[in-house]
Amino acid sequence: MTGADEAIGAGYKAAGVDIDAGAEAVRRIGPLVRSTYRPEVMGDIGGFGGLFDLARSGYRDPLLVSATDGVGTKAEIARMTGRLDTIGRDLVAMCVDDLVCSGASPLFFLDYLAVGRLDPDAVEQLVTGIAAGCSEAGCALIGGEMAEHPGVMSADQFDLVGFAVGAVERDDVMDGSAAVPGDLLVAIDSPNLRSNGFSLARHIVFDVAGRSLDDPAWEGSEGTLADELLAPSVIYASAVVATLAAHEVHAVAHVTGGGLPGNLPRVLGGGVDAVVDPTAWEVPRIFRELQDMGGVSDAEMARVFNLGVGMVLVVPPAEADGVVATLASGDRPARVIGELVSGTGTVAYRNPGGGARS
Repeated sequence: MTGADEAIGAGYKAAGVDIDAGAEAVRRIGPLVRSTYRPEVMGDIGGFGGLFDLARSGYRDPLLVSATDGVGTKAEIARMTGRLDTIGRDLVAMCVDDLVCSGASPLFFLDYLAVGRLDPDAVEQLVTGIAAGCSEAGCALIGGEMAEHPGVMSADQFDLVGFAVGAVERDDVMDGSAAVPGDLLVAIDSPNLRSNGFSLARHIVFDVAGRSLDDPAWEGSEGTLADELLAPSVIYASAVVATLAAHEVHAVAHVTGGGLPGNLPRVLGGGVDAVVDPTAWEVPRIFRELQDMGGVSDAEMARVFNLGVGMVLVVPPAEADGVVATLASGDRPARVIGELVSGTGTVAYRNPGGGARS
């Protein structure tokens, strides 16, 4: 190595970018990535692009469906607690559960990780969650990128973004046009916040209530606020794909930020309204606690959080019982929470409110 080379190498590390740490992180995550591979994956970690042989997937006339998302400010709760091993699962859930709303099965996944300082231990924890989520969703983790942003992000800050690609037969694409008055709404339970509404949740917990993440989640709770807020997202994709294969389903909505009012209309045609009975399911307690701490109105809760409904399947009445049973067999409890009526593509509540107190 020449003196000039030494100066460049020393200068880059002094600027905050550690090439050796990056290489160590890649070495550690290699087995995690390979554990998600499907038979269609070609090549290995370290290439400039991930290769996937779609012809081996058995589709006759496939359309590719893509989705991208992040984990939002839930990442800040993970950073504050140093608990990084499950947030990657949230990332996968946010992406693959969008794909299935078009009827697609997830095929492969890529991630982008930006950090203030590249810590191989932290990267390994984050990718452990991503790999676990991919394995559960049945998609391969075929690529990713790690970027150090010294001077822009603090040393322990990070951000995660994911990209998922799935496929669906052209004849099986769901666009909501099949939904008609009389269809029933089958809701799949969501036991926690998943990755949605955390800007409001953080504002309530820290700024309004002045609570600590180490406090009990509520009086008598054995878990802390951190436990509740970091509970990993349920991944619905595999159970929904199995349901689509076994039953007639007219539409699927992923209920994320915006709640039922913001997400269900996205998969409904202009000629129907969704009428929801908010007494048809039990709202998880964490939502009631946040509402009480922050003095949040029912309407605001309903348009920010999913309030215990992770996905909604719109089905003909004759299919409802079978759909609920199929979802339950995939360990995804579900129930009928309403129906479609003639309308203009909005969500109405059978009883006033529809917030966490309903």
